[in-house]
Amino acid sequence: MKFGFLNIYKRDMTRFFRFKHQLFSSLLQPALWLGFFGMAMAGNFDRILGGTGEAVSGTMSVDYLTFMCAGVIAATILFTNIFGGFILLFDKNWGIFREILASPMSRKDIIIGIAMSGITKSWIQAIIVIVFGLILGVAFFTGKGPFGIIFSLAGILLFIALFSIAFISLSAIIALKMDSPEGFQGISTLLTMPLFFVSNALYPATGLPVVLQQIAEVNPLTHLTAGIRYFAIGGDFTAIGMHFVYTTTDMLVSLGYLALFAGVIFAIAWRVVDKVVIT
Repeated sequence: MKFGFLNIYKRDMTRFFRFKHQLFSSLLQPALWLGFFGMAMAGNFDRILGGTGEAVSGTMSVDYLTFMCAGVIAATILFTNIFGGFILLFDKNWGIFREILASPMSRKDIIIGIAMSGITKSWIQAIIVIVFGLILGVAFFTGKGPFGIIFSLAGILLFIALFSIAFISLSAIIALKMDSPEGFQGISTLLTMPLFFVSNALYPATGLPVVLQQIAEVNPLTHLTAGIRYFAIGGDFTAIGMHFVYTTTDMLVSLGYLALFAGVIFAIAWRVVDKVVIT
């Protein structure tokens, strides 16, 4: 079946929009997290540091809410995709996956379609969090004109796409290896906690113990968050009393790292789908 991945993509996106309660909660949760936790923490940091902290001459100073918003976007993408493969486990347990495998569609179309839907859902959620953040006063795209904003959004979406491919593929691998929803949820949750907390999403990774700093350096979430901050805030700014510098070289390294990571995980998922046997 030519372009069979479009059928998988359409089916997954139809499910995403059809189940209104699930759609509403998945879009509202990061916004509430940013609104309540972000604003509360921003107030505490401002009180402790006496504002945004001591600024470095010639750099923009941002509050914690702005600093954290990039991390909330990254964390939302992580949670969306690491649990996104559950649809394959659902299909497998209900016999639907057997019918899909028996169709003229190539098995490889399954993982391509799932990856495409993961990217689309991630983009939708990222845009919603950005818009909500701007409403709350997040200082994204400061001083940029329309073309600058478009370029920055394109950069953010590119980083998100690579990250989404990696983790929706990883989720698909877990789903096809698991037999129960409890097992899938347990493994997925076990992965999300260290990925989230051993990163720079909520705080600078330099404040972590040395061993955890080294882990954070190879954590894909760290590279995604850095990319979002670079395009949304800038390459040189101060926040929570610290000076942050992201160079173009840093971003190319992060982009290359995410591309390599996504390619490896996608290739493994491709092989798992190709070899899977459903009895």
